[in-house]
Amino acid sequence: MKKHVKTDQSFLRGYAKEHALVVEESFRKLENSLTEIGEVLVAALKVGRKVLAFGNGGSATEASHFAGELMGRFSKTPRRPLPAVALACDPAIVTCIGNDFGYEALFERQVEALAEPGDIVFGFTTSGKSPNVLRGLRAAGKKKAVTVALTGAAGLQGGKVDYLLNVPSASTSSIQEIHLIFLHVLCICVDRTFIPT
Repeated sequence: MKKHVKTDQSFLRGYAKEHALVVEESFRKLENSLTEIGEVLVAALKVGRKVLAFGNGGSATEASHFAGELMGRFSKTPRRPLPAVALACDPAIVTCIGNDFGYEALFERQVEALAEPGDIVFGFTTSGKSPNVLRGLRAAGKKKAVTVALTGAAGLQGGKVDYLLNVPSASTSSIQEIHLIFLHVLCICVDRTFIPT
């Protein structure tokens, strides 16, 4: 017979309340930046530019998710596939660069190989200080790509980008949850342009 595990409902209510506060504060603080990034992203995709996205751990997963939504589809209505590459997804490339050049060069070398002027490069780092993400964003700037960093409240430590989405929280889970919401907002911006009416 299955045992019933009693859920700590006060914990769940607290988590939900904290999440709602971070969502509200994030949109209040970053709405203008998010809107502008959506416009820049759509404009770039309309002229055939591509998206490069990268991060570590959960952030790598979010970068991959974003690329999947653009190449596949976000809403139920189909649209043409849009060029997007997540840079942590190929184990041969990841292990080759990590082994031969060091993990800190992982995204930098791929950006140097793939980025072109006008591309949009998204770097995810909840701490704001992941060395390989910073180096990847720096390389993107040198290649004249548009750079976007998604971080937490600490912002980007030791790097400059064109657009910064710094979620006002120090909680990794809250930061990643808001990053995902922001990615979905950007996908909505894309679909509003690329799905025929």
